[in-house]
Amino acid sequence: MDSSTLNYQNATVASGIASAIAILLCFFLFRFIIKFGHHSREPPTVSGAWPIIGHLPLLRGSKQLHITLASMADKYGPLFTIKSGSKKTIVLSNWEMAKECFTTNDMAVSTRPTKLVANENLSYNGAMFGFAPYGPYWRQIRKIVTLELLSNRRIEQLSHIRVSEVQASVKDVYRKRNNDEEYVLVEMKQWFAELIFNMVFRMLVGKRCFGFGGLENNNRCLETIREFMNLLGVFTVGDVVPLLRWLDFGGYEKAMKKTAKELDEVLDDFVREHRQKRSLLDEKDFLDVMISVFDDASGVDGFDAHTIIKATTLTMITGATDTTTVTLTWAMCMLLRNPHTLKKAKEELNTQIGKERRILESDLSKLQYLQAIIKETLRLYPPSPLGVHREFTENCNLGGYQIKKGTRLITNIWKIHTDSSIWSDPLEFKPERFLTTHKDVDVKGHHFELLPFGSGRRACPAISFGFQMVHFILASFLHSFEILNPSPELVDIDGTLGITHVKTTPLEILVKPCLIPNCYETM
Repeated sequence: MDSSTLNYQNATVASGIASAIAILLCFFLFRFIIKFGHHSREPPTVSGAWPIIGHLPLLRGSKQLHITLASMADKYGPLFTIKSGSKKTIVLSNWEMAKECFTTNDMAVSTRPTKLVANENLSYNGAMFGFAPYGPYWRQIRKIVTLELLSNRRIEQLSHIRVSEVQASVKDVYRKRNNDEEYVLVEMKQWFAELIFNMVFRMLVGKRCFGFGGLENNNRCLETIREFMNLLGVFTVGDVVPLLRWLDFGGYEKAMKKTAKELDEVLDDFVREHRQKRSLLDEKDFLDVMISVFDDASGVDGFDAHTIIKATTLTMITGATDTTTVTLTWAMCMLLRNPHTLKKAKEELNTQIGKERRILESDLSKLQYLQAIIKETLRLYPPSPLGVHREFTENCNLGGYQIKKGTRLITNIWKIHTDSSIWSDPLEFKPERFLTTHKDVDVKGHHFELLPFGSGRRACPAISFGFQMVHFILASFLHSFEILNPSPELVDIDGTLGITHVKTTPLEILVKPCLIPNCYETM
């Protein structure tokens, strides 16, 4: 082989190697751009931020916040950024983002912001486990709560309390009428609240809130808890500009301290009574269990035992009472605004139960349409439309965007629930959708188009407990009474948004017994 031929072959080989290297370099460069260049983007930021205070003025308009943020999502997309002072908060607004967030990135976003004014003043500085950072303390308290109150075994054991309180409340309404044909006026927000408070207080602390054996200042206790839930959802100027916290614009921090002090005094009384009587009781309530677990302990994660007991009890009282009352009130509003739905619910109750006996908890599984009504209520009126704030504890990618550690997260649950690409006629009340197109969708956080109680590690642990109460109370009331709107006008649906979305005005309805008298007299 002559030298020219050899040189040609060597050149050909070298050219092939160079081409292969170039192709590989292009391939890896392309992969690098796709992986890192695409993800280096941050979510779009809403325009119009003010110096120092950020977007706070834009969020205090005439519309409720979840509706305002939904309008922003229509403009900026399903993931966008708002600023509270220098602090960034991303707003998540569709089910695909929610699925990625609460599965792939769930560990990174399972903590709560710890430096909010409301958290410091109202939650015993984070001792209420629902507002505690993700970590050993949260896991330990949540485990105790789940085993001692929220397990299926415990829910079944507490059935007699739920049944007796519902029957007592129904009997109270029955006794108000002068004859069997007379309708009586009932304010349902108050009726639901008193019933649920009695039910929850008996399970947690062994006494009723209203009526025989109730608290002395029960109405004030109810008002204080409502104020507590409202203040939990307040953003103060101190959250946005910490240097101005001392000015307390609006007096919110002063109100928080006052409310927290009133509830703390009530809880102190409960704990003291239980410690005095604990050796005399055969049946232990939740507070007895908490005292048994923690009284001999030195504390957990910097919190003393007494604080943990009070904070956990308050978590359960506020969480179980407010969300359940809110859901039942909105369900009743929807039934009164949709008479055909009410008629179908009554027909199901008459067919499955009849009018000659009281409803039992074991009957609930037969009431498929009633279950659909509650799901549809939770879709349109999730108890907390914006969930509870979270915070990212590490950098991560979400929906093609780079999210930095320390960024806060708001999940616009209401926006997800009214997505027209998922729900036909999304603003219409149509329980039938949960018997047809969405019959397999549940509310336990596994179907990301319906997240009334959140998803992932920080999802509400009391879903089964709350669902049992809501179903039984609504079914019992509808089964026991005919109901009418006392006004020719539609029931108003104006709401007030704190941490939960509460009907602003009272809900008065006319009710008349519809079962045989013996069903009420033997209660």
